[in-house]
Amino acid sequence: MPRHIAIAAIAAACLLALTACDSDDKADNSEASATPSVDKSKIEKDLGIPPEPTGAKRSALLAALKVIDPQIVADEDKAIDAARNQCSAINGGAAKLDWSASQRFGNDAHPVSEANGKLINAALRKTLCP
Repeated sequence: MPRHIAIAAIAAACLLALTACDSDDKADNSEASATPSVDKSKIEKDLGIPPEPTGAKRSALLAALKVIDPQIVADEDKAIDAARNQCSAINGGAAKLDWSASQRFGNDAHPVSEANGKLINAALRKTLCP
C-alpha cells in the first residue's frame, strides 16, 4: 500500500475514534484554564533567539546574506528563520558554528560550504545577533 494512502487511512481511523467519545462526560477543565499562558517571545529570548527583524534591520540582514550567496535568500522568510536560529547557536556558544550555519542555510539542491557558513556567522553578528 502506498505510504500516503496508509497515512490517510490511519488519520481517518483516528478521527473515527475521536467521534466515538462520549461528549456528555464533560471533564472539569478549571485546572487547564488556570495554567498561565506561555510567552513565546520570552522563551525565544531565553534561548538566545532574537526577535524577527523588520524594516531596515530586515533589509540589512537580507542584503548581507545576499552578498555571500543570493540563493540563501531566495525564500526570505526561511532565511530569516535560519538566521534567528543560528543566532541561538552563536549566543549559546555552540560548537561547529560554521558547519551549523552551512546546514541551516543550505539544502540538497543548493549546499552551502563551511567557508560560507563562516561568512554567514560574521554577517549575523553584525546585523542580527546581539
